[in-house]
Amino acid sequence: MTSPFRKPAPTPGENAFDIERYLDGVAAFFGGTANVIMQLSTLPVGYGVLESTVDSGKVMLHPIKRLRTTLTYLAVAMLGTDDERDVYREAVNLSHHSVKSTAASPVKYNAFDPALQLWVAACLYWGARDLYERMHGRMHDADAEAFYRYGSRLGTTLQMRPEMWPADLAAFDEYWTEHLAKTTIDPPIRDYFDDLIDLKMLPRAVRLPFARFQRFVVTGLLPEHLRDQMGMTWTADDDRKLARIMHTTGSITARMPKQVRMFPINAYLWDMRIRRRFGLRLV
Repeated sequence: MTSPFRKPAPTPGENAFDIERYLDGVAAFFGGTANVIMQLSTLPVGYGVLESTVDSGKVMLHPIKRLRTTLTYLAVAMLGTDDERDVYREAVNLSHHSVKSTAASPVKYNAFDPALQLWVAACLYWGARDLYERMHGRMHDADAEAFYRYGSRLGTTLQMRPEMWPADLAAFDEYWTEHLAKTTIDPPIRDYFDDLIDLKMLPRAVRLPFARFQRFVVTGLLPEHLRDQMGMTWTADDDRKLARIMHTTGSITARMPKQVRMFPINAYLWDMRIRRRFGLRLV
């Protein structure tokens, strides 16, 4: 079995692209909540989460476990071997098995729907690109295309078929524009988002120092029409302030050793490998 501290050999066809150059662990904390809002603003995804009976996966009940599961998925999808992706897919599938709509649900949904998984993967990819460029500047065209192609792993690590991923960046941008315009936030989902943004799942002593900054960052990273549906305001001064924060953070992380810059994404991959070695639950 692969050592948890050794980088696996690249999958054939990926030899020329080093994804680790583009991973900043801090980006997951900056962009995580805004990305969740984008994902869940497609109503079948939103109600799938809101109505889920899998209590162990609910962020409002088990925030630390949910953080581990989410970041481990990202780590395995982007850095794991094909075998590790297969194993983690099976573990996630067990949790997703009961996530499907009932007769009382406002919309129909199924966690195994590849089209919904495509949307979630698109949000994850778009968020990763957006945060990288806010922190480090625009990618060169060839790097941007390679990063985009690699991003398909965010969906194929579940049931999204490879051919569903738009063929290139131009095709993706068309898909993104079309589907983002259809997103909407129902009142029950808005209430859920507000609790998530305000860190209501955390103890008061932890929540108070960070909730205001969290709301500021989430507001700035959301697409404008979702920001409006959340009743949020954003000014040109706010935008400049966020840009300074992102640029400064990127300047700092760019000087860090790679393994430090990638933390905690790499740490969650190591954790998954250790859990697997000792037969512990992965999800």
